[in-house]
Amino acid sequence: MSESRNHSSTAAAAAADTGDPRRWRALAALALVQFMIVIDNTVVNVALPSIQRDLRLTTTGLAWVVNGYLLTAGGLLLLGGRIADLVGRRKMFLIGTAVFAFASLGAGLAQGGSMLLACRFLQGAGEAMAAPAALSMVPLLFTDGKERAKAFGIWGGLAGLGAMVGVVLSGIIVDLIDWRWIFFINIPLAVLPLLLVPRLTDESRSPNPPRRIDFPGAVLVTAGTTIVVYALLSAAERSWGSSNVVIPLLIGIAALAAFVIVELNTAEPLVPMRFFANRTRVSANACTILMASSMMAMFFLIVQYGQNILHFSPLQSGLAYVPFCVAFAPGLMISMRLVPRLGAGITLAIGFAISAVGMFLLSRITVGGTYVKDLLPAMIVLAVGLGMANPALQQAALHDVSQEDSGLASGVQTTVMQGGSALGLAVFVTLAARRTLAQTGGGTAADVAAAAGYRLAFSICAIVLAIGAIAALVFIQRDREPAQPSLAPVKESVGQR
Repeated sequence: MSESRNHSSTAAAAAADTGDPRRWRALAALALVQFMIVIDNTVVNVALPSIQRDLRLTTTGLAWVVNGYLLTAGGLLLLGGRIADLVGRRKMFLIGTAVFAFASLGAGLAQGGSMLLACRFLQGAGEAMAAPAALSMVPLLFTDGKERAKAFGIWGGLAGLGAMVGVVLSGIIVDLIDWRWIFFINIPLAVLPLLLVPRLTDESRSPNPPRRIDFPGAVLVTAGTTIVVYALLSAAERSWGSSNVVIPLLIGIAALAAFVIVELNTAEPLVPMRFFANRTRVSANACTILMASSMMAMFFLIVQYGQNILHFSPLQSGLAYVPFCVAFAPGLMISMRLVPRLGAGITLAIGFAISAVGMFLLSRITVGGTYVKDLLPAMIVLAVGLGMANPALQQAALHDVSQEDSGLASGVQTTVMQGGSALGLAVFVTLAARRTLAQTGGGTAADVAAAAGYRLAFSICAIVLAIGAIAALVFIQRDREPAQPSLAPVKESVGQR
């Protein structure tokens, strides 16, 4: 009996050892770029007032410093993932990382709003090439299910941690150095993977690549999303019935509808309809939108509350997130233990529910509040919930993905993350701004009106996260074993170095 057990253990160890011996170092190099990209999504928030003063940007122009990046990345990620499947994932990763680094240099050197916005759009294009290629390489590197679960846990954890570190770094850099360095720090973070990834990974392509790329679909989804978000942002300063809101909104919706029609009638669509046959993947991507929209709004509004109501300096605003970063780690560790036992769906539901509680606590902020009483408890609860949700969400989004669609699946997941972030920034910030304007118009003091706007946005975010918890529990497959992408032909399709 003992010999049989020893033999089983030896066989399991041998199976784990059959993976690429470079895989963990490769994961570290790939994750470094993902960490850099996620940092860049939030690092500008604290720096926005300083950027506005130095470059004399309007309020609308300032919003596009954030959303121009998010929308370009989100709109082009599907195209980037599909091209990576065709020309090679490692090649696209390296090109995208180089473009991102070059655009970061330009953003840091920008002498005017136009140059900064152009570089932000270029950064988004760089992410669209690098991010889906990097994520699609992870399941190819880790063929063992338990190792893959751990790798996705690390990946999802770094993604969530990067979002918080970005806010902390921004405050420190803006107060102690200069806002331009929030872009310059990307350069060394990009150079290391550019040097290491060619040595640590092999090239990989889809075994059945598309014969042509669906550029019309890419243009329609990018344009449609951008125009819809523009309309929602316009609603912060104009009535919902204004032509400046209604006309762009209708045009954007029409473009997105045209995208669906094109995908249904194209031989080589950007997003094949068969991709949506997997309920777990589709549900995970829907949950991603709910989480990303709520979290991006939360990051933005907490900074506004801290600086406008509590009168924090940029440094204080950044340091306020340190407990958030610390509390994120326990959530991550809990998630990595729960996913193999309970499955991604239940773990994700627990993470969403905890996050909803944290958001509800934020909805109780007041003008006379303090950091310790009003922000700290809520941020700690949110961090634990996010830490639990992120790895489970990454794994569910790539559930049962084939070698052929590895780049597509990662592109879809990252697209909805970016699109959800932009949507949340537009919708929740617009709701907060409109509530503030209504209160101010009624004679309420500016600080009191602003706090009322923040409370409304946080309350709706809490409801959105609670809906996400229910959706994850009901619709995401309850696998107790880590998701197993269908990667049977890995050895043949990975190809030559």
